[in-house]
Amino acid sequence: MVICNVMVNFNGQLLDESELKISNSNRALAYGDGIFDTLKFESGSLVFIEDHYFRLMSSLRMLRMKIPMNFTLEFYESEIMKLVNQSGVQEDLRIRVTVYRKDGGLYLPLTNEIDYLIEFKPLIIKELDGYEIELYKDFPVVSSLLSTIKSNNRLLNVLASVYADENSYQNCLLINEKKNLVEAINSNVFLIKGKDIYTPSIESGCIKGIIRKKIIAMIQESDDYVLHETTVSPFELLKADEVFLTNSITEIQSVEKYRKRNYQTTETNRLKDIFVQKYKVKN
Repeated sequence: MVICNVMVNFNGQLLDESELKISNSNRALAYGDGIFDTLKFESGSLVFIEDHYFRLMSSLRMLRMKIPMNFTLEFYESEIMKLVNQSGVQEDLRIRVTVYRKDGGLYLPLTNEIDYLIEFKPLIIKELDGYEIELYKDFPVVSSLLSTIKSNNRLLNVLASVYADENSYQNCLLINEKKNLVEAINSNVFLIKGKDIYTPSIESGCIKGIIRKKIIAMIQESDDYVLHETTVSPFELLKADEVFLTNSITEIQSVEKYRKRNYQTTETNRLKDIFVQKYKVKN
């Protein structure tokens, strides 16, 4: 799909992307003083928009940014849809919303008021055969609450992505300073052993993923599986029957290989079916 005259929504104003001007005092650029959200626009609607909104609001509060009174769920959805509708795009999209403090200041900002930028790209989900992962150990994730939000500071993820690309891996798993599993570069991670399903706890430093939240709720409601939201050692990767990754774009991605370990996908495929029936099929 080719999109001509790509538009963005900057603080409610629709602009051609070539008209967007970023100041050299932009705090997201100068200090990474911002957060972002990635949503899927699929079949004419925003997927899990409520969950995305409340996660965004929680992150803004944690970063002590001033949330405007009119920044409601309805406003958030309408600002995204205003851009989508004005662009006239009919296809599925990957939406990115970036929120950051207004320009000015050094480490201490001049204000806690915010700017927001909404943009989109065509939704392209590649079906990857032989999905292989490896550990990225050069730099750890810090196991703190600050690591659980989607801040603009993604340097660790960038470096891990470069490492994965250089070594022909589809993804890498990140570890924290305690050498426990945290997440993948762009996803949360789950391990299956029998009917037990393990995922790193929030205390490990993992992103509070929307699909992670949905999968956890789905498993907890099932009589067929037992969920363990806990500390997970990298050694467990060699013992697991299956491994899968989750994020808002691909939703559930089976992993097929880690080092000399080849994984099954039977239970993961079953979980995919349950997920679709529970969350995607409209009654």
